[in-house]
Amino acid sequence: MENYFNYFTEIEECYRQCRGTPSLLSPLDWALVESWKEAGYPLEAVLLGIERSFRKFHARPRKFQMVNSLAYCSQEVLRAAEELSTARREGGAPSPAERAVQPPYSPEEILAYLHRNAESLEKASQLAREKSQTVLAEDLAASAAALRGIAEKQAGKAGGDLRELENHMTVLEEKLAASLTRASSDEMLAGFRREVETGLIPYRRKMSGPQIESLERQFLKKRVFEHYQIPRLSLFYL
Repeated sequence: MENYFNYFTEIEECYRQCRGTPSLLSPLDWALVESWKEAGYPLEAVLLGIERSFRKFHARPRKFQMVNSLAYCSQEVLRAAEELSTARREGGAPSPAERAVQPPYSPEEILAYLHRNAESLEKASQLAREKSQTVLAEDLAASAAALRGIAEKQAGKAGGDLRELENHMTVLEEKLAASLTRASSDEMLAGFRREVETGLIPYRRKMSGPQIESLERQFLKKRVFEHYQIPRLSLFYL
């Protein structure tokens, strides 16, 4: 059922269909999806949780007009993920990591993506240098060089292990996130945190402490990347 690299698009489409509108996910919603991916929630569990949430919403007396955030589904997503994990332990069903991955793009598209992101990092490095952000400029340049090196190795492989490639992208992206956060002012970071706190007010009681912490971390990361106009490196964003 699960196509590993369609995680974001499948969840967005499921939410749209259940909500019955063509509305786009908000920045907070995207950060929530990223937190689910980081936590290892299988796609099938997330989709089931979303569907269950909307079934319950439509079955209850209306207390508000419409579900306005994916965060409304967080409890059911967590419950579905726990159920699936238990079923796999008891029944020996294969985990997503054990299944073959058939990405919806070619090796050429992957190489173009890697080079495109490396070019964006090089431009960001030059911009940081012009603003006298020397440390950030050096970090960005090093990340761009690392990305070029990964692309060169990938070009020499007929197919390659995309899970392994994704692992490299994740590590590189986390290093970038740390560099960008260090270069950011306390005032800017505090503003980003206020954004997520405001957005979570209606849903905070539906989420556990670790869920909220993960969501806040992913939202902060997303906003910092956007501020510096740095592309996300994961293959999920190809």
